[in-house]
Amino acid sequence: MLYMKPTLNLRQIEAFYSVMQAGTVVGAARLMNITQPAVSRAIALLELRIGYKLFERHGRRLVPTPNGEALYREVEPVYGSLERISQTAYDIRFQRAGALRIATMPAPAHGLAPRAIARFLSSRPGVSVFLQSLPSRQVAELVSTRQFDVGIVELPLSRPAIAIEPVEPAPPMAVIPATHRLAKKRQISLKDLAGERLVLLSQHGFLRYKIDDAFMKLGVTANVVVETPNSLVACALVAAGSGITLVSRWSADSFLGPQVVVRPVKEDLSSEMAIIFPAPGVRLPLAEAFAEDLRLEVRQSLERYGRGV
Repeated sequence: MLYMKPTLNLRQIEAFYSVMQAGTVVGAARLMNITQPAVSRAIALLELRIGYKLFERHGRRLVPTPNGEALYREVEPVYGSLERISQTAYDIRFQRAGALRIATMPAPAHGLAPRAIARFLSSRPGVSVFLQSLPSRQVAELVSTRQFDVGIVELPLSRPAIAIEPVEPAPPMAVIPATHRLAKKRQISLKDLAGERLVLLSQHGFLRYKIDDAFMKLGVTANVVVETPNSLVACALVAAGSGITLVSRWSADSFLGPQVVVRPVKEDLSSEMAIIFPAPGVRLPLAEAFAEDLRLEVRQSLERYGRGV
């Protein structure tokens, strides 16, 4: 004789699972928020469809048969997964779970951004972060195409499909070898750098434009021996003894140590930075929460700088 495989109804499976959890039809009805007769009818239809009894009645309690126990062992992991999915959905709503993709220009990548991420994750143990360091133009491209949820870029920058929110500008800093004669000064003027070997950022960056313009206005000829598009590389070159560099505070902070000293620059060469989001459309709540932590880290870092810390 040929037996057809039964097609099971999910509502009937749910009734079976609820009875196994509660032990009674009354308890299962409460779990499912339906009437007791509806639970009993679902169990009866399920038993009819599969061809064997699932429970024996002992007073008010339903005791599973061996076949019922075997079926429950298959059903339980499925409902356990659904409960985990439900909990994850709840956690995502309240920013306790999920993933965040951050792209940043190199300057904040070794100090400011990691500190902001640590602050962000401290209250979100179920959240994961992917951090990528790239030039600002590439960061903007990746955010505009929604490959990343939030970005940190240098201003000025113009690109469609992103929303730009500037943060407080970072003061310029001179990074100087610790053994250099200028290391003794508390503040550096560009005039002090006349004739000095300089490691400067490449000319496509806006900070380099401001540096060149300031040198020209002061009548100082810059002796540029190395150029690089990466401010962190510029600081590393200073640490290796190649010369002196001028970078934002976010880059200079990463190289504080015995090999170099960091001094404020007298002239206004502030580096402007912004947080960007994909636009238009709804932003990822985790991205907005990270942006708030980044802004807070920027403010606190600048306050420490103002206090000479």
